Amino acid sequence: MKNNIYSLVNPGTFVIKGTNIKDDTDNVIVHPRYLSICHADQRYFQGVRPPEVLARKLPMALLHEGIGQVVSDAKGEFHEGEWVVMVPNTPVEQDDIIAENYLRSSKFRASGFDGFMQDNIEMGRDRIVRLPETVDKEVAAFTEIASVSYHTINRFDNIAHKRRNRVGIWGDGNLAFLTSLIFKTRYPDIELCIFGIDKDKMADLTFADKVIDCAKIPDDLRVDHAFECVGGRASGIVINQIIDYINPEGTIAIMGVSEEPVPINTRMVLEKGLRIFGSSRSGAADFKDLIRLYENNPEMVKLMKKIIGETVEVHTVDDMIKAFEADKKMQGGKTVIIWNV
Repeated sequence: MKNNIYSLVNPGTFVIKGTNIKDDTDNVIVHPRYLSICHADQRYFQGVRPPEVLARKLPMALLHEGIGQVVSDAKGEFHEGEWVVMVPNTPVEQDDIIAENYLRSSKFRASGFDGFMQDNIEMGRDRIVRLPETVDKEVAAFTEIASVSYHTINRFDNIAHKRRNRVGIWGDGNLAFLTSLIFKTRYPDIELCIFGIDKDKMADLTFADKVIDCAKIPDDLRVDHAFECVGGRASGIVINQIIDYINPEGTIAIMGVSEEPVPINTRMVLEKGLRIFGSSRSGAADFKDLIRLYENNPEMVKLMKKIIGETVEVHTVDDMIKAFEADKKMQGGKTVIIWNV
């Protein structure tokens, strides 16, 4: 089967590369249909990663968030036209202790090997998850980032002590919104406080018990545990603010990505006996569990639709560039691509 891969060769420049998918493959061939742009994709497109990273990674097809329809499956486990969510993490080994998304040997699409910007994709059958017809396709397009939230909440549940009267989530961007919404859906009886700075974004957090301006936190407010969903240059400030307002022996989940080392107040980490853990990416099991959560909580899916900022139909390479440019201009929200290449 002839196939085209749309590779980023230089920041802002895509080139079409022709390839072939073997007709006798045991994998499942999937045609991408709805994709979503992640901040990591945008950093490659803009060329804001370090030069040595760009030189090592490019050329490469971008995008690791998306759903598609099955083109063919030689084994017949998936039927033609069936909707599936594509899992970008691709492990090459199993470990009894370390999850697939933390194995250093695992590969991840659009970070070291080609992502979903292709006509068709050869996917391992354990790397696709059936998507119920009832689930909104545009929301399903960014299941990957939502699965990261789901994965982190699972780890929180295993690590944090059982006093969970009040939990705080710091951030008002896409990751904070999804983490907060999934957390409140899974644990409706825990008081959830969201801390942010953007009043417009925070107005959408209607499901939270409290929404608090980071500059106006009451002196006597405390949380039992917290999630950091900010990243970047502000992550150090946020982590230290969490350390100030968390109760002793609380757990802090760090989810925001920072390109630079972040200083934190280790003295108070020690004095309070805090646990700090990091989470990144997710595995196929997280996708499966999250899709079940979609099915059982349609109201949650409706709320997730609030963070769709742009929907761009793509037919050509010029359209791809327009989609990334539109995403770059947005103040927040997810850009969903309807992939009609």
